[in-house]
Amino acid sequence: MVPVYCLNYLFRPRFLRWTLIGFSIVILFSCEEGTNHKKSIVPNNDAYDLAFDFREKGMLDSAFIYFLEAKNVYNKNGDNFGAGKCLVNMSFILMNMSDYYGAQETSLEATDYFNADDAEHHHYLATNYNNLSVASLQLRDYENALKFYDLAIQFAEDSLATRVYLNNKAVIYQKQYDYQAAIEIYEGILNVPLLDRKEYARVLSNYSMAKWLADNSYDAFPGFMKALHIRLAEGDLWGQNASYSHLTDFYSRTKTDSARYYAQQRYGITQKIRSADDQIRALEKLIELSPADSSKTYFTRYQRLSDSVQQERTAAKNQFALIRYEVEKSKATNLELQQENDRKIYQLGKQRILIGIMVLLGTIAAIFVYYFQKRRKQRLELEAQHRIKAHQLGTSKKIHDVVANGLYRVMSEIEYSTAIDREELLDKLEIMYEKSRDISHGEDLALQTITGFHQDLKALVRSFYSPDTKIMLVGSDDAFWEGVGGTIRDEIKVVLQELLVNMKKHSKATVVIFKFVQTDQALLIEYKDDGVGLMDPFVPGKGLQNAENRILTLGGHIDFVQKGEKGTMIQLFVPLS
Repeated sequence: MVPVYCLNYLFRPRFLRWTLIGFSIVILFSCEEGTNHKKSIVPNNDAYDLAFDFREKGMLDSAFIYFLEAKNVYNKNGDNFGAGKCLVNMSFILMNMSDYYGAQETSLEATDYFNADDAEHHHYLATNYNNLSVASLQLRDYENALKFYDLAIQFAEDSLATRVYLNNKAVIYQKQYDYQAAIEIYEGILNVPLLDRKEYARVLSNYSMAKWLADNSYDAFPGFMKALHIRLAEGDLWGQNASYSHLTDFYSRTKTDSARYYAQQRYGITQKIRSADDQIRALEKLIELSPADSSKTYFTRYQRLSDSVQQERTAAKNQFALIRYEVEKSKATNLELQQENDRKIYQLGKQRILIGIMVLLGTIAAIFVYYFQKRRKQRLELEAQHRIKAHQLGTSKKIHDVVANGLYRVMSEIEYSTAIDREELLDKLEIMYEKSRDISHGEDLALQTITGFHQDLKALVRSFYSPDTKIMLVGSDDAFWEGVGGTIRDEIKVVLQELLVNMKKHSKATVVIFKFVQTDQALLIEYKDDGVGLMDPFVPGKGLQNAENRILTLGGHIDFVQKGEKGTMIQLFVPLS
């Protein structure tokens, strides 16, 4: 016997009165099997157990989170059956919150996890197709709802479940005004021997309603009352709710007082079962059937309850959408981190192999050179010593004349400077490095010539090159800078360096272009990149403020022309006279 407590918990007032009880019985089987769910799942999936605990406590948001987490665990372990069961339960929760599109999407996803040839999967396939049918019915997609019920019947495991799905098919036929098809289904169920009293009352009431809808001269009252008496005797509040609804509709056209009486009876029952949807439908009838004074009171209740339900459902839909987004986002982030970690491990492995090969080759080469040099050692030893001494004397002299003096000059400047320009210091040290390298390569420094300002700019730009950033100079050559004073050139070089530093730190640009234009009165330098752009409103930092002050000192100005989501344009104007 199916435990009654499952019915009291699981079925919140979210569905049409024609489908509520049939749908409840189907999910009831899921609840019964849910008490033994641990028998069929992969061990150590604690999230699945927690999900059922939260569901039984009515904490559906927490249950949804843990069902989603359990599904990911099952997927990781390759357990499609477990993942499918989680999706079926998630679909039920979404329908319970009236998120029919979300429920439909989740149930469709669940179908890919079940195997139609495996008898163990049939119960969940039937339940999942029932979920799809109910969601389609709520969305008024009657044709698909009928197709899904046929599939649910195909995988139904017993006659009771089959009758539930048939009853729900009849409901859809009534929605399509195909009353004869609905009547035939109801009659087939009523002819089943030893039918359970509650099921008999439900089908009898639905059958009487379909007969009356097909022919308003049909006296449906005896059938309605017989079903109601059974439900009263059984204490079936949900069934009483349906009976009072049928009686209200039956008398609405002929006996307003009777219709209002049954609507009031229904409203009282809906308050007991705490069904907000059915309370709203009962209030709609009471507004329609009551005198003006009473109708106003009912309308106030209706409006307040309807607004509350709508707000609650909207919040619930947003909440579950956010839950799924956050979980999937976290899953994607973890996957990216795992992929990045695997990539690093792979790269490290390659590096280790490469280093090992290089060490091996180096060792072999060293052994070969060792034996080769050993043979020539005695013959070349004296000659080598002479060459080494001569080279040492020449190198020592060059180091003293060029490097040592240059370093001493830099040390003197640092000693007497009140503020140290780090970038300038690095540039000077780089020059010393270049000279020392030239000495180590044996180059004759006397043959070197002093390059022009254009070459200085090229060297500056070159220092900011990277595999991801290309920098171009347009319009600059040695002839361009011949008529520009030394002070202006020095300041421009510092400003351009600041723009490059700012680009390197913030812009994430892949292409940078400097365009140089000279007129008789002024020098125009235009900077462009394809980076992230300047913020709006734009407030320059200290570096750009210093650059702007240098241009102002020369009597010019700097304009931050472009401020957008992509790219930056900066123009520098410097007078030449």
